[in-house]
Amino acid sequence: MAGGKHFSENQFTLKEVFQNFSSWIAYFLSQWKILILAGIIGMVLGALVSIFKKPIFNASTSFVLEEGDAASMGQMSGLASLVGVNLGSLGSTSGLFQGDNIMELYRSDRMLDEALLSPFNENELLIDRFIAFEEIDKKWASKVDIPSMDFSINREDFTVSQDSVVKEVAKLIRENQLSVTKPDRKLSIIQVTVSSKDELYAKVFNERLVENVNEFYKETKTKKTSENLAILQSQADSVRAILDESIGAYATATDKVPNANPLLSSATIESKKRQIDVQATGAVYEEIVKNLEIAKVNHRNNSPLIQIIDSPRLPLERTEIRLVKGMFFGCAIVGMLTLLVVYFRRLYHKHVQES
Repeated sequence: MAGGKHFSENQFTLKEVFQNFSSWIAYFLSQWKILILAGIIGMVLGALVSIFKKPIFNASTSFVLEEGDAASMGQMSGLASLVGVNLGSLGSTSGLFQGDNIMELYRSDRMLDEALLSPFNENELLIDRFIAFEEIDKKWASKVDIPSMDFSINREDFTVSQDSVVKEVAKLIRENQLSVTKPDRKLSIIQVTVSSKDELYAKVFNERLVENVNEFYKETKTKKTSENLAILQSQADSVRAILDESIGAYATATDKVPNANPLLSSATIESKKRQIDVQATGAVYEEIVKNLEIAKVNHRNNSPLIQIIDSPRLPLERTEIRLVKGMFFGCAIVGMLTLLVVYFRRLYHKHVQES
């Protein structure tokens, strides 16, 4: 094509790119005093941060979540159906707290509130300890008078302000301190971690939270089966009392006519009635006992809840910025920011000169 060019006016050759790069390197080297000063300032700032920033202590509890033996329960359901018993009707909550459900339970306001309002020591609650080292009373002084509040009273007697403080503190913990994860999605191991600047608080709060969730889990998962078990046991006791009474009545009726004339059937009517009562009540009692025994097995299968693997022990794992690490990152961050400032300053002056 006539007048055609391989490169437009806005395109650069490799030589021009190399020359431009070399000029920038030379310019940065000419600013070595500023860059070295920035590096020193960054090292000092990093050292100050590593010295004055408090370490974060991590209290972790890991446990295995019991999900029940579905295979054995399926076999038992088949055997129970042969005798006319519906095992599913006896109550089961095996899927109630599996996986993400129990993880959300750890983050719930109820569990966090109960842990916060539990004792840290003989004279202090966990919420009091949190407010003290986080200086919440000073930060919220313009909104609420925390020092005048007594969180040791019955929760039902809390004022609106007290409930609001507990709710906000629980929110801070959920967002900034609490971590509930599954290290491996293929396993049923769950890890609960509480991170705090106060080592003793982190340990005690983690233990209280796991303990409260454990108790709530146990109570809720076995609630339906325990209620059914209590009902069946009461029915079994009642029917057994009736059966004993019927056996006594049958024996009394038989004793009244010890040598009944076989030709006079009317003499044995009463004893036969009592015999039928005994047989009917015995059949009912037998079925109730079957249901009761299966309910006991079902209740036992629901009873294993949480098996603790690891619990927090002092000294806790701590996360902190080491002195050398702080100086290195401080130097790198401030140095990079200084390079950007020098770069844009040269671009600005170059643009002004060309215009």
